[in-house]
Amino acid sequence: MKLATYQDGSRDGQLVVVSRDLSTAHYATGIASRLQQVLDDWNFLSPQLQDLAITLNHGKARHAFPFEPAKCLSPLPRAYHWASSVAYLQHLQLGHAQRGEPMPEALLGEPLLAPAASDQFLAPCAEQRFASVAGGLDFEAGLAVMTGDLAAGASSAQGLDAVRLLLLSTSWCRREVSPTSPASAGLLQGRPMTAFGPVAVTPDELGEAWQGGKVSATLQVSWNGRKIGQCDTGSDMSFHFGQLIAQLSRQRPLGAGCLVGSGPVSNQDAAKGVACLADKRAQEMQAHGEPRTAYAEYGDTLYVDLKGRDGLSVFGAIEHSVTEAE
Repeated sequence: MKLATYQDGSRDGQLVVVSRDLSTAHYATGIASRLQQVLDDWNFLSPQLQDLAITLNHGKARHAFPFEPAKCLSPLPRAYHWASSVAYLQHLQLGHAQRGEPMPEALLGEPLLAPAASDQFLAPCAEQRFASVAGGLDFEAGLAVMTGDLAAGASSAQGLDAVRLLLLSTSWCRREVSPTSPASAGLLQGRPMTAFGPVAVTPDELGEAWQGGKVSATLQVSWNGRKIGQCDTGSDMSFHFGQLIAQLSRQRPLGAGCLVGSGPVSNQDAAKGVACLADKRAQEMQAHGEPRTAYAEYGDTLYVDLKGRDGLSVFGAIEHSVTEAE
């Protein structure tokens, strides 16, 4: 099934079930009003939502209406826990190569994870207002999962069993803000905001594309109307989602609704393009001795989508424009 959250003037919005082709939706009223409710009582509420999804997909839901991504908040507008990772080591390798540094062996053995702000996620289709574009404003397009409850010390297999929903993600970041600078308040100022695609989906919606904790599909990224990425989300993922979840739960249990991100998709084959401007600049550094792509400026636009094997969008697209905060 596919789930979204419509704006209704509240912080947490209104839960809706969305058809497989993203054409129609139906309010989940009578089952649950918010996605966090479903995650907290998954075994009882998700089968009821699944029944509604089947009815909707068969065109028999009496109160269905056209689905409009522009009316969506993040599927989970705020979360108890959001951690981003670097599941694609090629992203780290490009960064170290650009600085003329060797890749530390310690980074090869286990995934890097860092907590990020989760009190408010960006709407998937909206202007994004930034007080400043200084500091190398960039984006990281990738995927994320939403978990159920999980005990501390879980294995990677148990981590995969805890996956409830998958999401498209884009985190905005500032490349030139040092995480070790006192002024940066650690990583927080360097990674201020995250957006998720309009729709969260259960793993079965991906069919054979979901295997071994990885999604094998093509991530499409366009910057200012120009396609810069046709990235393969499966082949170069160094750590699958089960491993990421296990790493996060090593010393503490995870609560229902915990979000874990892959970080930017990054392929060894440069012909597949990029999912962030930093990788593009690193590739240019290797080819020309200097980066030629600028970081984000006011007026820039971003489009991120992932298509299934049927050619249809799986999560709906993230569509952002960079504007100045008033």
